[in-house]
Amino acid sequence: MSSTTNSNTGLLGGFFEWFGELGAFAWQVLRAAVTPPYEFRELARQIDEIGSKSFPLVAMAGGAIGAILALETRDSLVRFGAKSLLPAAVVFSIIHEIGPIVTGLIVCGRVGAGIGAELGSMKVTEQIDAIEVSAVNPHRLLAATRILACILVLPLLTLAADFCGVVMAWVADTLTDPITFQQFIHNGFNAFNFNDFLPPTFKTAVFGLIIGLVACFMGMRTCGGTEGVGRTATNSVVLSSLFVILADVVMVKLIVMFFPS
Repeated sequence: MSSTTNSNTGLLGGFFEWFGELGAFAWQVLRAAVTPPYEFRELARQIDEIGSKSFPLVAMAGGAIGAILALETRDSLVRFGAKSLLPAAVVFSIIHEIGPIVTGLIVCGRVGAGIGAELGSMKVTEQIDAIEVSAVNPHRLLAATRILACILVLPLLTLAADFCGVVMAWVADTLTDPITFQQFIHNGFNAFNFNDFLPPTFKTAVFGLIIGLVACFMGMRTCGGTEGVGRTATNSVVLSSLFVILADVVMVKLIVMFFPS
């Protein structure tokens, strides 16, 4: 019984210790990010690496989700005699929730693993130590640029996913019951306002903060050689995905409270 209690206490202590280290790391990155010199060239490179190379995957996923949603929703609405509400239901679902969360999870898988593996390999090969010896702050050069790039890029990728989802929803709908794209967009956005559009899109900046912070933190504390790099990449994806989902739950509630329809 005492061994079980000690084990539970150890797990709880390790849990709080990990979050304490994450908070200290976040503070170090923030201090490094706001003090010159600024790494604008590296930031631009990371924006290209994270944004443009994630775009095809995000666009395809958004389009597939939009088509599936239109096909599934159509049957339900026809059953209840509300077929005319299909464009509004699909557009509202994509922009409010499906587009942001799908984008966040896809970026978790691609970017989270990439950052974790890249920084992890630099850590185990002592490249980060060499950067620090060269009087360059690794938190500024390696972590701050990647985190800021994630924050800036996620809302743009979300817009791309939303657009592709709406277009493919129209394609799926018009194959069954022909409707012009202009009419579909008019019906879909007729009851929309900025409170319905902006908060769900820009909440993905928080997703970007989570993804970048967790991946950089895991990468820069990697140990154990190549096995440790693989473990870091896996943990970066798992933890960032979990935190993105939890953050989405909280932010949906906050959006409903502060931006009522």
